[in-house]
Amino acid sequence: MADQSAAVTESRDLHEFSDDELPHAPASLTERRRAQKAKFEEWLTSTDILEALKPKAKNVDAKEAADEQLSIEKLMAKQGAEIIKNPREYQWELFQRAQKSNTIAVLDTGSGKTLIAVLLLKWIIDVELERRATGEQPQIAFFLVASVTLVYQQLAVLQQNLDHPVARVCGADGVDNWSKARWMKLFVENKVIVATADVLHACLAHSFISMKQISLLIFDEAHHAKKNHAYARIVKDFYLSEDEGRRPRIFGMTASPIDAKTDVVQAASELESLLHSQIATTADMSLVEAVKKPKEHVFQYDALPTTGSETDFLRSIKTRFAVPAMFDGICRQSVEISRHLGRWCADLYLANALSERKLPQYELEADRKYYYRDGGKRDSPMLSENEDSISTSRRTPIEIAVGSNISQLDKRQAVIRAIIAFVESEQSKHAAIRNETDFSPKVLGLKRFLAPEFETPSSRRCIVFVERRHTARLLSATFKRFGVPNLRPGFLVGANNPEMDEDNFTTPMQVLTMAKFRSGEINCLFCTTVAEEGLDIPDCNLVIRFDMYRTMIQYVQSRGRARQRNSKFLHMVEKGNSVHAELLLQVRAQERAMRRFCQLLPENRRLYGNEGILETLMTKEKALRTYIEESTGTKLTYGNALVCLANFISSIPTDTDDMLQPTYIVNSHGEKFVAEVLLPGNAPIRSAIGKVCTKKLLAKCSAAWEACRELRRKEYLDEHLMPIYQKKLPAMRNALLAVNMKTTNMYVMKTKPSMWEQTRGTLPSKLYVSMIDFPDGLEHPNRPLALLTRPPMPHFPAFPVFLTDGRPSSVRSSVFDQPIGVNEQQLDKLSAFTYRIFKDVFSKTYDYQPAHLSYWLGPAKAGLELSKMSGNAQNFEASNAIDWALVDEVFTHEEYKWTPGADSNFLVDKFVVDSWDGSRKFFSIAVCRDMKPLDPVPPDTAKAKWDANILEYSNSLFKQARARREGTWNLDQPVLEAVKILLRRNMLATPEKKELTLRTKAFLCPEPLRISALPPAVATSCFAWPAIIHRLESYLIALEASKMIGVDCSPQMALAAMTKDSDNSGDHDKQEHINFQHGMGENYERLEFIGDTFLKTATSISTFIQNPNDNEFEFHVKRMLMLCNQNLFNVAKELKLYEYVRSIAFSRRLWYPEGLKLLEGKGANKQEETSVIKHSLGEKTIADVCEALIGAAYVTHDRPGDQWQPSHWENAVRAVTRLVNSADHTMLTWSDYIAAYEKPSYQTGEVSASQRDLAEKVEREHPYHFKYPRLLRSAFIHPSQPVMYEKVPNYQRLEFLGDALLDMASIAYLFHRYPDRDPQWLTEHKMAMVSNKFLGAVCVNVGFHLHLRHSSAILQHQIADYAIELLETKRVAGDAKDYWTTVSDPPKCLPDIVEAYVGAAFIDSNFDYNVSSTMGNFTHNLVWDAANLATINVQVVRDFFDMHIKGYFEDMSIYDTFANNHPCTHLHNLLQQTYACQEYRLMAKELPSVDTVDRKDVVAAVMVHDEVVAFSKGRSGRYARLRAAQMAIEVIDGLAPFEFRSRFGCDCTLMETAEKETVNNAAHADCNV
Repeated sequence: MADQSAAVTESRDLHEFSDDELPHAPASLTERRRAQKAKFEEWLTSTDILEALKPKAKNVDAKEAADEQLSIEKLMAKQGAEIIKNPREYQWELFQRAQKSNTIAVLDTGSGKTLIAVLLLKWIIDVELERRATGEQPQIAFFLVASVTLVYQQLAVLQQNLDHPVARVCGADGVDNWSKARWMKLFVENKVIVATADVLHACLAHSFISMKQISLLIFDEAHHAKKNHAYARIVKDFYLSEDEGRRPRIFGMTASPIDAKTDVVQAASELESLLHSQIATTADMSLVEAVKKPKEHVFQYDALPTTGSETDFLRSIKTRFAVPAMFDGICRQSVEISRHLGRWCADLYLANALSERKLPQYELEADRKYYYRDGGKRDSPMLSENEDSISTSRRTPIEIAVGSNISQLDKRQAVIRAIIAFVESEQSKHAAIRNETDFSPKVLGLKRFLAPEFETPSSRRCIVFVERRHTARLLSATFKRFGVPNLRPGFLVGANNPEMDEDNFTTPMQVLTMAKFRSGEINCLFCTTVAEEGLDIPDCNLVIRFDMYRTMIQYVQSRGRARQRNSKFLHMVEKGNSVHAELLLQVRAQERAMRRFCQLLPENRRLYGNEGILETLMTKEKALRTYIEESTGTKLTYGNALVCLANFISSIPTDTDDMLQPTYIVNSHGEKFVAEVLLPGNAPIRSAIGKVCTKKLLAKCSAAWEACRELRRKEYLDEHLMPIYQKKLPAMRNALLAVNMKTTNMYVMKTKPSMWEQTRGTLPSKLYVSMIDFPDGLEHPNRPLALLTRPPMPHFPAFPVFLTDGRPSSVRSSVFDQPIGVNEQQLDKLSAFTYRIFKDVFSKTYDYQPAHLSYWLGPAKAGLELSKMSGNAQNFEASNAIDWALVDEVFTHEEYKWTPGADSNFLVDKFVVDSWDGSRKFFSIAVCRDMKPLDPVPPDTAKAKWDANILEYSNSLFKQARARREGTWNLDQPVLEAVKILLRRNMLATPEKKELTLRTKAFLCPEPLRISALPPAVATSCFAWPAIIHRLESYLIALEASKMIGVDCSPQMALAAMTKDSDNSGDHDKQEHINFQHGMGENYERLEFIGDTFLKTATSISTFIQNPNDNEFEFHVKRMLMLCNQNLFNVAKELKLYEYVRSIAFSRRLWYPEGLKLLEGKGANKQEETSVIKHSLGEKTIADVCEALIGAAYVTHDRPGDQWQPSHWENAVRAVTRLVNSADHTMLTWSDYIAAYEKPSYQTGEVSASQRDLAEKVEREHPYHFKYPRLLRSAFIHPSQPVMYEKVPNYQRLEFLGDALLDMASIAYLFHRYPDRDPQWLTEHKMAMVSNKFLGAVCVNVGFHLHLRHSSAILQHQIADYAIELLETKRVAGDAKDYWTTVSDPPKCLPDIVEAYVGAAFIDSNFDYNVSSTMGNFTHNLVWDAANLATINVQVVRDFFDMHIKGYFEDMSIYDTFANNHPCTHLHNLLQQTYACQEYRLMAKELPSVDTVDRKDVVAAVMVHDEVVAFSKGRSGRYARLRAAQMAIEVIDGLAPFEFRSRFGCDCTLMETAEKETVNNAAHADCNV
């Protein structure tokens, strides 16, 4: 006993891993992925990325920071100075007048209007403080300006001169989505708000503030208050409707009451009336000495050419290249610049417009036109084909050299790059100034005038006004090049979005330029009209109108910039130009008229004198409808309806970054007009028709007003008429963002099927027999095993186990239908046999309790041919298949003993085990009669701890126990040659490389070992049992899950649906499997792929039929709420589906039966079977399993190639209903869809001759006869066609349905045709089949494009051009099937028509996927055999697919390039194949939005060796990934391999073939987003 105790103490664990048994999951890859994720998270929180993703902080700059680093607000504050010094008498007088009544100050630029406003604000704030002290309702003052830059400028002025909090708001602050609470906070914390007028108008319209809450309205540049300007709308919509006693004070400021060619008296009177104010000007207040007026000069320059000419530079470009259409505007502009400014400026413009820094913009534009041709705007006019491709007739040798096999996009971009490269290389040849003829007479005249003005150093400043932005830039560059002494040029232009041919000029840049002009760093500023009005620009000595003004106020305002003593104002007039001469006389006459008007105004004017004019102005307004929200007072008028609707549409969730906009269709109604507004396809209402109006603009306003009212009725606008999407969006988000993709949630996992526990605990009298056989054999001779169970087993599929040499061997089960009867003695023997297997083969000794066994194992008779008897109990008795004699032998003999004198031949072909080391098990082969126990161990023998001699080798006791036994062994015992068994428990996985080279030869002495009664052939089969029972139990658990959902499928299909074999199985952004679990068989990815498709199809049908009045947008929302991952996860969690997911590969601790008490062996002192096993699952994984179960139901019953029957899909329909758990899908049978559909009135209405004619024409093109021609008409009505024309909806609803049906047909074809392809490959190649590019070609080939009805002037031209190009390419291509990939992208309407037609035919056929249609009346001239038409079987969806789609995709290999053009796929192939890099990831993360709404941003980034190479932000994870991948390609593509390795420190090497195949099979699923 001491020896045994010591041996137990000192021996190694009986079931620890041996050298032969190693884990299969590589930890290093997981660790690398975690490190990469940590790097990504760190990068996301870095300063640089936060600056890129969020608005700039307004209070973080240091006191001495450089101007370039300051915010706009800080720059303005830095430049601001107190403007109130000693107000002049006229300013005090005007201030006093403004205190008493509403006033419009008409004063020249620089005469101190802002000072009067500051005085008035100080007074009004004092009054307000008194009011608040007495408990009256608080009020606030508004300083309204006409531009964003002026907001910052006036804010700086007021902050310097008011001792009260002042705030600013403009459109750039995202105020469109501010809540009322945020507005109220702003009003409470401040006394004055500086804002653009549009902001206040919207605030009033949404009832965030009312007129009675405003104390003062200051209108800067008040002359804009006319017609529908925001100034005028504020007064008309809100000021005049307020009680007169509660209206705010008004103070207007302008240099002239008019800004157009109109009657001065009339315009001034209307301005006074509209603003309810009195004009006050210098005539009343003697402003003679206050403003220094410039002396005006007229400078005449020689006449310019009437037409421009191409420069040599431009001609060289056009000669060498077929210039793309996107550069046509640049070429025209260059010609005009050469006429206006001269050759040198034109060439400089070309060099800048076509510079390398512009290349990404042009390539992006080419991408945009190529990939998003219609930008997602179904109602917007398309670009013409001429603008989207390079005409083949204009191709040059350089284009041909690009290669005829690359895509059209590559060709365009190659030409763009070639042109820009040429310009870069050639521009230096044209940069020199040759002589004065390089400049126009106008530029030379300006030079001659300016040179003497800056002859000596001085503080002089000059402004040169021009009309165009590029003129200002080019003149600045020109005078820098001239090098005029003491002249330091610069330019100032507006901060609007520039064209691609010019650089951006931001508001901070404006402010910085003005600061430089003020400081003298710039002393000659070339400006557009942005400097005429409002901006605080220093007084100038010289102002030049290089380009003539257009109105009198431009003349007055630009002249007002010359306010220094002895200043000059120069008119540059072209010689002989009568228009210039007349304009000069005209503006001077208008100014004199304005002065006379002001002089003739009475001293004490009263407002009632203009009430007649005001009444006239407002008469038109009174007839217009107004809606007031009772709960808030929010007002909807014709004046703000257009803005309100545009704001709503801009907030609609979309997958693209393109701005959505409404489309207005205006029709004549006699001499009046009526308009219909068409909203984008994803809007909750399709269109609205307005009232009959006298003007087109009013008709549009009326339609917008109706649309807003309808949106409010449906509660898509809230009580403040604000869009509600920031609240609803999370329910509609892409599933990627709707669930947690991280595997951080721990869930209970079933390790045993429920049937074991349900039947365990009793001694059965009958058992069901399943024979387990190995027809391919194992590593050693073997015999089948009998699995005996209380309940019957299903018919399990064959599956492989992998032998030590890597060969697969099939495991097949044969199930007997009838049970065998067993008595107590037989059951006792079977139990003993089963327990003996656990003890001898697996080193586990259990407490003998047969009632607690889940199953029994028995030996099959040797030589039994199972294939002849399995499953046929009538012909073969299952009991006869069991070797009862061997069961008796094992029951009788626990083990065999060697004794001296025994026949040594008895020891041959025995199963030998080491009692002290569970990892040492052997099969004896022969007796080595020439060897003795003390002989040395022969070479090439399997490793052992002790190997001094054969006896030592046979004894595994540790040192102390060995010493006690020394001298007790029989030295005459025989020596056996044996084979050591490699204990590979997980035979479901292929062995690792080191396992292939392990030594197995052994030489043994029998005395220290135990000889088992189990024959080696039985033991060999038993060694495979852990893997076998693990797989069988996995089948049973998966079948339980399927049964719970109601899915009737095979064990193989059920297990595949429930198997997750890596941390990122099913994740579509992986590059390779993470922590891959070997030996788990097929995972759920293929079934999830097809299940997702069927889920989309089923929910699309149910959504369509149950919501006849909804539009496509609401369809998408309803469907998304059903099929989104969040919903699937919630349902699965409620069903506890996570328990059944198989995420853990074979475990050596979990395969043992439950319910048994372990006495000896690893874990004897633990209760492992009672512990709860948990696994880590992502929410998306659980959702994916739901889709996989639907896929299993679909694949099990679908019959590809057979006639479709509803029963083929009904099991999948029931699975959808169970897993979406939604009132929008309650169908259990196919007939439920039919019963739920109520035909809408438009479908069953009276058919017109035109609609009947369409049906006949379409029937000639595809042999299906429509019972409802009006339904067919709907499939051919474009969204641009107003509903009021035909009272039939457009094709978008049918397109929604047809898109899902065609997806189903295409994906099912690929799925069944390519059973071994992974989901990534299927996704990539499906893209070709359902792409807009292909379906557009189908539309033209069938002839559907001829029937489209639309209201777009350019669409017909686009369709015709595309059809000509396609059909010509098809003719030239001959038998080539992929010719359609080489043509331009089709207009988006063409693929839409195909999808809408399929949807319409499906509905018309009463939801029959196959329709037997009598075609006896089909008598048209068709290409089909007329004899066969009488009983033609028309398969609505499948037949359309077979006839018009399938033929193009018989050979999918020709579309590999098409699939690889996807940016994510391209990036993967580039990194792995070109650069052999494995250390990269494309990751995405949802972040809180950087704006004020609740919507969240997605940041996607490409990391290569822990370095972020490119990133993109957006609302959609899909498009953020695409953009990030495309940007990364631009960074990486073109690098030589050695450059790539140097740039990123890449030391990756090409993977071994087997590993590479594993990674590639799981890789680059970024496309499937």
